[in-house]
Amino acid sequence: MSRFDVVTGGAGFIGSHLVDALVAQGRSVLAIDNLAVGRLSNLAAHEGNPAFRFVQADVADRAEMARLLAGAERVFHLAALADIVPSVQNPERYFDANVNGCFSIAEAARANNVTRLLYAASSSCYGIPDVYPTPESAPPNPRYPYALTKYMGEQQLLHWAQVYGLPVTSLRLFNVYGPRARTSGTYGAVFGVFLAQMLSGKPLTVVGDGTQTRDFTFVTDVVSAFLAAAEKGHTGAVYNVGSGTSVSVNRLVELLGNGRVEHLPKRPGEPDCTFADTSRIRAELGWSPQVSIEDGVARLLDNLDYWRDAPVWDKDSIAEATRDWFRFIRN
Repeated sequence: MSRFDVVTGGAGFIGSHLVDALVAQGRSVLAIDNLAVGRLSNLAAHEGNPAFRFVQADVADRAEMARLLAGAERVFHLAALADIVPSVQNPERYFDANVNGCFSIAEAARANNVTRLLYAASSSCYGIPDVYPTPESAPPNPRYPYALTKYMGEQQLLHWAQVYGLPVTSLRLFNVYGPRARTSGTYGAVFGVFLAQMLSGKPLTVVGDGTQTRDFTFVTDVVSAFLAAAEKGHTGAVYNVGSGTSVSVNRLVELLGNGRVEHLPKRPGEPDCTFADTSRIRAELGWSPQVSIEDGVARLLDNLDYWRDAPVWDKDSIAEATRDWFRFIRN
């Protein structure tokens, strides 16, 4: 394989969609994933394609990353551990994956003189912000280890941009949803929980009164933001990636067409609203979201079978899964 793009976390939710887009552009792509969360089935469309290669490896393995990135042109670093609860329960795993993994990728990218390193940062770094829509200049206030480790990874990469001239661009992603969202493992994002509950005929578990709003951003819009940043992003720049609106959980329930709900206690450390100020990425990269929440939900409902093997959470199992959340996290 001659000069190529690398996608870490390439078998995961966002990463596999990014691989699809890069291959469609005619790029040669190496996907790296340890398959802790990612699924090889997400990459099945590229089997036998000489322009595509998959390697199962851990991004925190410095020697292996230095070897795999030899000859790489651009690196899209999406590999990470997500979700709040397991980060509270096992912060060491999150530091290894999200902080040490960033160091490993940064050093491998620097040693191999890549032309661009794109980082999938998290809007969770804002915590509970004072300003909506929230700009990139809002002070960081991470509330749990997942948010902290993603922010530490971002700051380390930006420091490498400042000190070593590593061409890093960071994208802070807001509430990404869409086909191939994770279907197994720990209690996590609302879409996966709701879709599995729908398929099982269970009521949807709504936290609080459901009036809280989220900047739900469709995965193809996130992919197009990465592609724009790879072409035009500035070294050391941070860009919010959001949908341009904030939708209530009650509105999401309405769009899913499921009128049966159960209410759960409001959780500490969660904002009442997430809402990205996307004026910077619009102005500097010419990017704008294309998929409305109505269209995005319709696309999910067209692919509902994907969630048939997902765990079905109910009020009792969620209470058990989030016990440490209430124990450790404060408002």
